[in-house]
Amino acid sequence: MLREVAEPAPGQGPVLVETLAVGLCGTDMEIVEAQYGQAPPGQDFLVLGHENLGRVREAPSGSGLAEGDLVVGIVRRPDPVPCKACAAGEWDMCRNSQYTEHGIKGLDGFARERWRAEPEAMVKLDAGLAAVGVLLEPTTIVAKAWEQVERIGQRAFFDPRVAVVTGAGPVGLLAALLGVQRGLEVHVFDVVTEGPKPRLVRDLGAVYHTEAVTDSGVKADILVECTGVASVILDVMESGAMDAITCLTGVSGTGRETGVDVGAMNRHAVLGNAVVFGSVNANRRHYDAAAGALARADAAWLGRLMNRRVPLAGYRDAFSHHADDVKVVLDLH
Repeated sequence: MLREVAEPAPGQGPVLVETLAVGLCGTDMEIVEAQYGQAPPGQDFLVLGHENLGRVREAPSGSGLAEGDLVVGIVRRPDPVPCKACAAGEWDMCRNSQYTEHGIKGLDGFARERWRAEPEAMVKLDAGLAAVGVLLEPTTIVAKAWEQVERIGQRAFFDPRVAVVTGAGPVGLLAALLGVQRGLEVHVFDVVTEGPKPRLVRDLGAVYHTEAVTDSGVKADILVECTGVASVILDVMESGAMDAITCLTGVSGTGRETGVDVGAMNRHAVLGNAVVFGSVNANRRHYDAAAGALARADAAWLGRLMNRRVPLAGYRDAFSHHADDVKVVLDLH
């Protein structure tokens, strides 16, 4: 629902930001359906919106920010203890789960006209990213995934040539973008046979597939799973080349049983020196890497990824599924 909320209190931070746009994703849908989400303490509602873009309206001198600067609010904030990971700036690897997240867990999101925060809780963007900056947060997710893949790759000889991405939603397309930027041969798998997704993949210079990964004959050195679909996850884990590294970024539903030959999976992993790991959220290092990736990308291609923009007053339509949806963005300004 759309509701009036109070102006952000000065105690929330010295930097005042006017929200320009908020991207919507599956997490927002789950919160709307009451599957997930936690309101701030003492509040009976949660303001949505973790993917965000805003413009500074007030900032103290010495903050590194000035009125008019383009910024993105960092979603996760360190736990108050803090654990050793959060104390080291690695809040995406929080060890006690006491972190908070704007629009998700314990902190209001950015789908409001104005918000406040400390300067260190936001990232300044180049003015040239004004049209596509709302994609920064989802890009941080895959920037972290690629960083972790490359760090794991340094365990031994590492010379990847082929990458597989499952899912041609926004996260999958951005994962493919970062793979192409690394000079890899990228294959994207999805069930959609027509519409904007196949065209976006091909225009990126990647190969689009609609068959199962296991039926494609593609043997990838790096696999990034972005669907969270159990059957796809199993296919991905069985499809890598020797020494393959698989990153799981899609969050799966629970409660459904799937038959698995654990012995065969173990044999494939052990004899193939395979690594499978999960990755979620991002820290400031990943925000900086994501900003660099967006700056190097074709702005027109990124603009096509955001193929449905809806004014705040039409928020109900934004949460309804359209057949050709890739990324839906709420315009607040």
